Order: sequence, then C-alpha cells, then structure tokens
Amino acid sequence: MSEVPSIQFPAARLALAMAVIGTVGAFATQAGLDPITTVFWRCVFAAIFLGIWCLARGLLPDRGLSAKSIGFAALGGVCMVLSWAGFFAGFAMTSIATTTIVYHIQPFFVVLIGITVFKERITLDQLVWMVGAFIGVVLASGLVMSSRPISAAWMLGIAVTLGAALLYAIATILAKGLGRQRPEITILCQTVVGIVLLAPFADLGRSVPLASWGWLVGIGMLHTGVAYVLMYSAYPRLTTPVIGVLTFIYPIVAIVIDWAFYDHPLGFMQAVGMLLIALGTLGVRLGWRVLPRGASAA
Repeated sequence: MSEVPSIQFPAARLALAMAVIGTVGAFATQAGLDPITTVFWRCVFAAIFLGIWCLARGLLPDRGLSAKSIGFAALGGVCMVLSWAGFFAGFAMTSIATTTIVYHIQPFFVVLIGITVFKERITLDQLVWMVGAFIGVVLASGLVMSSRPISAAWMLGIAVTLGAALLYAIATILAKGLGRQRPEITILCQTVVGIVLLAPFADLGRSVPLASWGWLVGIGMLHTGVAYVLMYSAYPRLTTPVIGVLTFIYPIVAIVIDWAFYDHPLGFMQAVGMLLIALGTLGVRLGWRVLPRGASAA
C-alpha cells in the first residue's frame, strides 16, 4: 500500500478545494441538464481524470485491492452517485445556498448511524450540539419563519437534499471499511460504478449544447478530480479543528455565488440556521462542552 506523500501548505490546499467545490452548484445550474445526466457526465470526466492521475502517480494497478474492498467501494459508489443526483436536484427545487446548507447536516447522520446501527455511545454534550444543528436545518430550509411563500416543490427539494445527505453519510461509513486504501482509488471506483449505474437512466440521446460541455467537464475534472485530490492529500496533515473550520468555506462560497449571480439572498433565519449547523458540527468534532462534566456522561 503506497504511503501518503508529504505535501506543502496543506491548509491552503484544503481551503482551495473547499472554495472550488463551493462553485459546483453554479456549474450544475449552468450545464442545464437533468440531475441524472449531469451526474453521469460528472462520473465520466472524473473517471478519466482520476484514471490518468492514478496511473501517473503509480497508484495503478493497485495490488492491495481485494474482493471485499471492491465491494465496499462499489456499494459506496452507488450511495455517492445517488447522493450527487439528489444534491443537484435540490438546486433546481430550492436554491444553491439552501441546498448546500441543508446538505451539510451529513456529519450528524454519520453519528446517528453509528448510534443506531453500531451501538456507539454518545455524550449529552454531543446530543445537545446535534439537536441544535437539526434546529438549524429547520431554519435554514426556509420552511418556517420565512417571508417567502413555500411551495410543494421547495418542500420536496428539502426532503431530497436530506436524503442525499443521508446517502453521503452511508458512503462515508462504507469508506471506513476500506482501511488504508488510497482515496483516489476509492473515488475512481465510485465514479466507474456511477457510469455503469446511471448509463441506462441518463438522457444520452439528447443533444447537449456546446457551452454545457465546459460546465460538465468542470464538474467532473475540477470539482471531483482536482478538488478531491487536494482534499484527501491535505487531510492527513491537518488537525481536526483546522479541517472543521476550513470545511465551511464550501457553503460560504455557495451562498455568495447564489446571491451574487442568481439573486437569491440568504434570509436572516436561514443565516441563523447555518450558524447553528456550523456550531453543532464544530461542537461535535472538537468535543466542546456545554454541560457540567458530571452531566455529560453518556
């Protein structure tokens, strides 16, 4: 198994990756295709980029691949590509900013799955942060205390986004079963699975406008290839607090783009909701205490 190479400026790499991924909503919107077809082409161009990258870095062929790891990667790939499809569908039904903020509830789904499926323990402090974050989701969704009329499509978009976040959380847990497998190999496996899975459902007979190809190539190579390589090369070199803080560059960039280019300003209560999600995420990751030590036992 090849080791993670030493890199310079890991914090800058992660910050750049988060800023790049924050623009994915605009790319998906500008491509103008349905979510399934968009994700299909994302997988195609990402697989091309990652295949070339892994070959150039000597990561392929990976002799450490086993039937078990391929199975975990394939199942994770199904969850991941369906999560991407739901995420992109949320953009059209709500807004880029709203979908991105609600999607960031995914770390708490990981915790909930750990509690319910793997019987992991949770402290009362973690429970408080999680409750606060889920209140944040309610506020960020715009379904309550909002001045704008809420349509059935908007409500469906929130539900689809939450489903996408849950699928991403499942993919994250499945990735833990891959041990020390290089993340580039895992993502390559997932995108190949996505190509096979979505090909029968993608609208491949439709004539794609020339301008759309640039956005599709960007989603695949830039947001899935370059950004993921930057992320996973930086993670081993950074502390949890730094990762936790830099991760929120992603939704901030999405919010700014949605406001500046699509005239979708974030409402006050939605901003409060995002703040609660951010505080809840950091509170759980960093182990912040909100209750006296004796009251924080699981």
